[in-house]
Amino acid sequence: MSDRIRIGVVGAGNNTRKHHIPKLRDQENVEIVSVVNRSRESSQHVADAFNIPTVYDNWRELVYANDTDAIVIGTWPYMHHPVTLASLDAGKHVMVEARMAMNAQEAHEMFRMSQQHPELITQIVPSPMTLHLDNTIKRLIHEGYLGDIVAVDVTAMGGFADFDGQAHWRHDRALSGINIMSLGIWYEAILRWVGSAQSVMAMGKTVVKTRKDSHGKPMALQIPDHLNVMADMVCGAQLSISLSSVTGLAQDASTSTLYGTDGTLQIRGGKLYGGQRDDKALQPLTVPDNENGGWRVEEEFINAIRGLEPITHTAFGDGVKYMEFTEAVHLSMEQGHVVHLPLAMNA
Repeated sequence: MSDRIRIGVVGAGNNTRKHHIPKLRDQENVEIVSVVNRSRESSQHVADAFNIPTVYDNWRELVYANDTDAIVIGTWPYMHHPVTLASLDAGKHVMVEARMAMNAQEAHEMFRMSQQHPELITQIVPSPMTLHLDNTIKRLIHEGYLGDIVAVDVTAMGGFADFDGQAHWRHDRALSGINIMSLGIWYEAILRWVGSAQSVMAMGKTVVKTRKDSHGKPMALQIPDHLNVMADMVCGAQLSISLSSVTGLAQDASTSTLYGTDGTLQIRGGKLYGGQRDDKALQPLTVPDNENGGWRVEEEFINAIRGLEPITHTAFGDGVKYMEFTEAVHLSMEQGHVVHLPLAMNA
């Protein structure tokens, strides 16, 4: 392959149009050469908006065409597994939108296929909320700021129940699989800070039980809009995750806190706060410029293809971990008991 990298886009959703297409083009000697969406009309609309020369009617035609070196998958989760497997089979590098897959089984199959093609780069679009803070959090933990980690609490709450809203793909299990609200991407951030869970128990509730689909017809909803998760972490901490889209007037609606024997770290309003034993309250902490990770998924993808750096945000192996955690939550809600990790998956 020449230094020029030609990219085809399967599913040009909002994130792909806002971030991936323009930021991939910002990389030297990178071209977006083809696109396919759910309809010819929407494909052509994206092609016209971004001057993409080739429109395909079928995603398989795009993936197996000889005009690309890499495929960006910006579809909803229900397409991530088949498009990834086909792209790797076609000898193409893959960047796939989060969430990784519909379920853990699909995630494992995607990971195994990637291992069969070590010459190809595979990447999942990372959880973005804490990228600017992660390096500082990890350094402080390593330096002993927290002491022994006792607990990790993540809360993302807010909004009164919307009984008149239209169904979104995140409400539809046929499109989203077992993914629940922002569960997977929060757990991805937790993986960066403190590592994996070893057991999970969860309760969830679907308050808004129906919404109107795109045709105005009522659609039954199964995915919870209120969720509580408890987990035992390998590092010894206890994890608590509370997510809800039906808790009106919630205070401090999005807060993540790491409690240790010697200190506390908290993410609130996109900023990092900390305090130790002799402090009377949490205080803002400075994030050094050299630790501010920021959003650079497109740059990392292209650099990895060129052999300049490895994939760190987010590798398929990490995606498997957050999909297993998501599945454990799903199973615990369904079966009413603790689920242990890692899951026993079919080969």
